[in-house]
Amino acid sequence: MCPILKIMFDPFTIFAISVTFVIAGGVKGTIGLGLPSVSLGLLAATLDLPTAMTLMIAPSFFTNLHQATVGGYAGLILQRIWLFLLIATATVWLGATALTRVDLDALTALLGFLLVAYGGLNIVGIRLTIPAYSEGWTGLLLGAANGILTGMTGSFAVPGVMYLQGIGLSRDMLVQAMGMLFTASTVALAFALGINSLLSAELGIASLLAVVPSLIGMWAGQNLRRRLSEAQFRSALFIGIILLGIYVLIAAAV
Repeated sequence: MCPILKIMFDPFTIFAISVTFVIAGGVKGTIGLGLPSVSLGLLAATLDLPTAMTLMIAPSFFTNLHQATVGGYAGLILQRIWLFLLIATATVWLGATALTRVDLDALTALLGFLLVAYGGLNIVGIRLTIPAYSEGWTGLLLGAANGILTGMTGSFAVPGVMYLQGIGLSRDMLVQAMGMLFTASTVALAFALGINSLLSAELGIASLLAVVPSLIGMWAGQNLRRRLSEAQFRSALFIGIILLGIYVLIAAAV
Protein backbone atom coordinates (compact mmCIF):
# COMPACT_ATOMS: atom_id res chain seq x y z
CA MET A 1 0.00 0.00 0.00
CA CYS A 2 1.25 3.49 -0.86
CA PRO A 3 2.75 5.21 2.25
CA ILE A 4 1.09 8.50 1.26
CA LEU A 5 -2.32 6.86 1.26
CA LYS A 6 -1.57 5.31 4.66
CA ILE A 7 -0.95 8.79 6.03
CA MET A 8 -3.95 10.41 4.34
CA PHE A 9 -6.64 7.76 4.69
CA ASP A 10 -7.48 4.83 6.93
CA PRO A 11 -7.68 1.36 5.29
CA PHE A 12 -11.48 1.41 5.11
CA THR A 13 -11.45 4.76 3.28
CA ILE A 14 -8.82 3.51 0.84
CA PHE A 15 -10.98 0.47 0.16
CA ALA A 16 -14.09 2.67 -0.25
CA ILE A 17 -12.25 4.94 -2.72
CA SER A 18 -11.08 1.95 -4.77
CA VAL A 19 -14.56 0.40 -4.88
CA THR A 20 -16.09 3.78 -5.75
CA PHE A 21 -13.91 4.16 -8.83
CA VAL A 22 -14.46 0.56 -9.92
CA ILE A 23 -18.21 1.26 -9.82
CA ALA A 24 -17.91 4.68 -11.47
CA GLY A 25 -15.60 3.29 -14.15
CA GLY A 26 -18.06 0.46 -14.75
CA VAL A 27 -20.86 2.95 -15.34
CA LYS A 28 -18.62 4.96 -17.68
CA GLY A 29 -17.67 1.83 -19.61
CA THR A 30 -21.28 0.77 -20.00
CA ILE A 31 -23.00 4.00 -21.09
CA GLY A 32 -20.17 6.43 -21.87
CA LEU A 33 -20.72 8.88 -19.00
CA GLY A 34 -21.42 9.04 -15.29
CA LEU A 35 -17.97 8.69 -13.71
CA PRO A 36 -17.96 12.16 -12.07
CA SER A 37 -21.60 11.94 -10.93
CA VAL A 38 -21.26 8.47 -9.44
CA SER A 39 -17.83 8.96 -7.86
CA LEU A 40 -18.66 12.38 -6.39
CA GLY A 41 -21.99 11.17 -5.04
CA LEU A 42 -20.37 8.21 -3.30
CA LEU A 43 -17.24 10.02 -2.09
CA ALA A 44 -19.05 13.15 -0.89
CA ALA A 45 -21.01 10.96 1.50
CA THR A 46 -17.79 9.97 3.32
CA LEU A 47 -15.24 12.69 2.47
CA ASP A 48 -15.50 16.46 2.14
CA LEU A 49 -16.48 17.75 -1.31
CA PRO A 50 -13.13 19.37 -2.30
CA THR A 51 -11.29 16.11 -1.50
CA ALA A 52 -13.83 14.11 -3.50
CA MET A 53 -13.44 16.51 -6.44
CA THR A 54 -9.65 16.27 -6.31
CA LEU A 55 -9.65 12.47 -6.23
CA MET A 56 -11.90 12.44 -9.29
CA ILE A 57 -9.54 14.57 -11.45
CA ALA A 58 -7.14 11.95 -12.86
CA PRO A 59 -9.71 9.14 -13.38
CA SER A 60 -12.02 11.59 -15.16
CA PHE A 61 -9.24 12.95 -17.38
CA PHE A 62 -7.84 9.61 -18.51
CA THR A 63 -11.22 7.95 -19.07
CA ASN A 64 -12.56 10.92 -21.06
CA LEU A 65 -9.48 11.76 -23.14
CA HIS A 66 -9.91 8.69 -25.33
CA GLN A 67 -13.61 9.44 -25.77
CA ALA A 68 -12.76 13.03 -26.79
CA THR A 69 -10.16 12.13 -29.40
CA VAL A 70 -11.68 9.04 -31.04
CA GLY A 71 -14.57 9.27 -33.48
CA GLY A 72 -13.29 11.39 -36.33
CA TYR A 73 -15.70 14.29 -35.78
CA ALA A 74 -13.51 16.66 -33.77
CA GLY A 75 -13.36 19.35 -36.46
CA LEU A 76 -17.10 19.32 -37.14
CA ILE A 77 -17.91 19.31 -33.43
CA LEU A 78 -15.63 22.26 -32.68
CA GLN A 79 -17.27 24.26 -35.47
CA ARG A 80 -20.60 23.78 -33.69
CA ILE A 81 -19.68 24.08 -30.02
CA TRP A 82 -16.35 25.92 -29.71
CA LEU A 83 -17.98 28.92 -28.01
CA PHE A 84 -19.90 26.68 -25.60
CA LEU A 85 -16.73 24.74 -24.72
CA LEU A 86 -14.75 27.95 -24.26
CA ILE A 87 -17.20 29.53 -21.82
CA ALA A 88 -17.86 26.23 -20.03
CA THR A 89 -14.12 25.89 -19.42
CA ALA A 90 -13.35 29.52 -18.63
CA THR A 91 -16.00 29.85 -15.90
CA VAL A 92 -14.97 26.79 -13.86
CA TRP A 93 -12.53 28.87 -11.79
CA LEU A 94 -15.35 31.22 -10.87
CA GLY A 95 -17.45 28.42 -9.40
CA ALA A 96 -14.43 26.91 -7.64
CA THR A 97 -13.88 30.08 -5.62
CA ALA A 98 -17.04 29.13 -3.72
CA LEU A 99 -15.20 26.12 -2.27
CA THR A 100 -13.23 28.44 0.01
CA ARG A 101 -15.99 30.99 0.64
CA VAL A 102 -19.28 29.09 0.89
CA ASP A 103 -20.34 26.52 3.47
CA LEU A 104 -19.33 23.10 2.14
CA ASP A 105 -22.56 21.52 3.39
CA ALA A 106 -24.46 23.91 1.11
CA LEU A 107 -22.31 22.96 -1.87
CA THR A 108 -22.69 19.26 -1.04
CA ALA A 109 -26.45 19.79 -0.95
CA LEU A 110 -26.19 21.49 -4.37
CA LEU A 111 -24.37 18.41 -5.66
CA GLY A 112 -27.16 16.23 -4.30
CA PHE A 113 -29.74 18.43 -6.02
CA LEU A 114 -27.88 18.22 -9.35
CA LEU A 115 -27.71 14.42 -9.07
CA VAL A 116 -31.45 14.21 -8.43
CA ALA A 117 -32.18 16.64 -11.28
CA TYR A 118 -29.84 14.83 -13.69
CA GLY A 119 -31.26 11.42 -12.88
CA GLY A 120 -34.86 12.66 -12.90
CA LEU A 121 -34.61 14.45 -16.24
CA ASN A 122 -33.17 11.34 -17.85
CA ILE A 123 -35.77 9.04 -16.28
CA VAL A 124 -38.71 11.05 -17.61
CA GLY A 125 -36.99 11.59 -20.96
CA ILE A 126 -36.96 15.40 -20.92
CA ARG A 127 -34.75 16.74 -23.70
CA LEU A 128 -34.05 20.30 -24.78
CA THR A 129 -34.63 21.15 -28.42
CA ILE A 130 -32.43 24.05 -29.46
CA PRO A 131 -32.95 25.54 -32.94
CA ALA A 132 -29.86 26.31 -34.99
CA TYR A 133 -30.43 30.07 -34.76
CA SER A 134 -30.37 29.84 -30.92
CA GLU A 135 -27.24 27.72 -30.54
CA GLY A 136 -24.93 30.71 -30.03
CA TRP A 137 -26.61 32.57 -27.17
CA THR A 138 -27.94 29.35 -25.62
CA GLY A 139 -24.42 27.94 -25.64
CA LEU A 140 -23.13 31.05 -23.87
CA LEU A 141 -25.76 30.85 -21.12
CA LEU A 142 -25.69 27.10 -20.58
CA GLY A 143 -21.90 26.97 -20.97
CA ALA A 144 -21.46 29.58 -18.24
CA ALA A 145 -23.93 27.76 -15.99
CA ASN A 146 -22.16 24.45 -16.60
CA GLY A 147 -18.74 25.89 -15.84
CA ILE A 148 -19.83 27.58 -12.62
CA LEU A 149 -21.64 24.46 -11.39
CA THR A 150 -18.61 22.33 -12.33
CA GLY A 151 -16.39 24.54 -10.19
CA MET A 152 -18.81 24.49 -7.28
CA THR A 153 -19.69 20.78 -7.28
CA GLY A 154 -17.42 18.87 -9.70
CA SER A 155 -20.46 17.71 -11.70
CA PHE A 156 -19.97 18.21 -15.45
CA ALA A 157 -23.34 16.99 -16.74
CA VAL A 158 -25.97 19.63 -15.91
CA PRO A 159 -26.79 21.53 -18.04
CA GLY A 160 -23.94 20.82 -20.46
CA VAL A 161 -25.06 17.39 -21.63
CA MET A 162 -28.60 18.73 -22.04
CA TYR A 163 -27.23 21.41 -24.40
CA LEU A 164 -25.26 18.88 -26.46
CA GLN A 165 -28.34 16.67 -26.74
CA GLY A 166 -30.52 19.67 -27.58
CA ILE A 167 -28.55 20.87 -30.62
CA GLY A 168 -29.21 17.57 -32.38
CA LEU A 169 -25.78 15.96 -32.66
CA SER A 170 -25.74 12.41 -34.02
CA ARG A 171 -25.11 9.64 -31.48
CA ASP A 172 -21.40 9.26 -32.32
CA MET A 173 -20.85 13.00 -32.41
CA LEU A 174 -22.68 13.38 -29.10
CA VAL A 175 -20.44 10.80 -27.42
CA GLN A 176 -17.29 12.51 -28.70
CA ALA A 177 -18.62 15.98 -27.82
CA MET A 178 -19.36 14.82 -24.25
CA GLY A 179 -15.81 13.50 -24.03
CA MET A 180 -14.48 16.88 -25.16
CA LEU A 181 -16.62 18.74 -22.62
CA PHE A 182 -15.67 16.40 -19.77
CA THR A 183 -11.95 16.46 -20.61
CA ALA A 184 -11.79 20.26 -20.89
CA SER A 185 -13.84 20.65 -17.71
CA THR A 186 -11.55 18.26 -15.83
CA VAL A 187 -8.44 20.21 -16.81
CA ALA A 188 -10.11 23.48 -15.86
CA LEU A 189 -11.27 22.03 -12.54
CA ALA A 190 -7.75 20.81 -11.71
CA PHE A 191 -6.39 24.30 -12.44
CA ALA A 192 -9.14 25.95 -10.38
CA LEU A 193 -8.57 23.64 -7.41
CA GLY A 194 -4.85 24.34 -7.65
CA ILE A 195 -5.15 28.13 -7.60
CA ASN A 196 -7.48 27.83 -4.60
CA SER A 197 -4.87 25.70 -2.77
CA LEU A 198 -7.15 22.65 -2.75
CA LEU A 199 -5.03 20.37 -4.97
CA SER A 200 -2.07 19.09 -2.96
CA ALA A 201 0.68 16.83 -4.29
CA GLU A 202 -0.50 14.04 -1.99
CA LEU A 203 -4.09 14.21 -3.23
CA GLY A 204 -2.81 14.40 -6.80
CA ILE A 205 -0.90 11.14 -6.31
CA ALA A 206 -3.95 9.54 -4.72
CA SER A 207 -6.02 10.66 -7.72
CA LEU A 208 -3.50 9.12 -10.13
CA LEU A 209 -3.63 5.84 -8.21
CA ALA A 210 -7.43 5.90 -8.53
CA VAL A 211 -7.02 5.64 -12.32
CA VAL A 212 -6.28 1.92 -11.97
CA PRO A 213 -9.61 0.90 -10.38
CA SER A 214 -11.38 3.25 -12.81
CA LEU A 215 -9.85 1.48 -15.81
CA ILE A 216 -10.68 -1.90 -14.30
CA GLY A 217 -14.27 -0.73 -13.91
CA MET A 218 -14.35 0.60 -17.48
CA TRP A 219 -13.14 -2.73 -18.82
CA ALA A 220 -15.82 -4.56 -16.85
CA GLY A 221 -18.47 -2.06 -17.97
CA GLN A 222 -17.55 -2.43 -21.61
CA ASN A 223 -17.93 -6.20 -21.30
CA LEU A 224 -21.21 -5.77 -19.46
CA ARG A 225 -22.51 -3.48 -22.22
CA ARG A 226 -22.28 -6.36 -24.69
CA ARG A 227 -24.54 -8.55 -22.52
CA LEU A 228 -27.19 -6.22 -21.09
CA SER A 229 -29.86 -4.00 -22.58
CA GLU A 230 -28.46 -0.48 -22.47
CA ALA A 231 -31.96 0.95 -21.95
CA GLN A 232 -32.54 -1.20 -18.86
CA PHE A 233 -29.12 -0.40 -17.47
CA ARG A 234 -29.62 3.34 -18.04
CA SER A 235 -32.93 3.23 -16.18
CA ALA A 236 -31.34 1.43 -13.24
CA LEU A 237 -28.39 3.84 -13.28
CA PHE A 238 -30.48 7.00 -13.22
CA ILE A 239 -32.74 5.64 -10.48
CA GLY A 240 -29.56 4.90 -8.54
CA ILE A 241 -28.25 8.43 -9.16
CA ILE A 242 -31.53 9.90 -7.87
CA LEU A 243 -31.30 7.80 -4.70
CA LEU A 244 -27.64 8.73 -4.32
CA GLY A 245 -28.52 12.41 -4.69
CA ILE A 246 -31.22 12.10 -2.02
CA TYR A 247 -28.68 10.44 0.28
CA VAL A 248 -26.16 13.24 -0.32
CA LEU A 249 -28.88 15.82 0.41
CA ILE A 250 -29.76 14.08 3.69
CA ALA A 251 -26.09 13.74 4.67
CA ALA A 252 -25.53 17.45 4.00
CA ALA A 253 -28.53 18.39 6.12
CA VAL A 254 -27.55 16.30 9.14
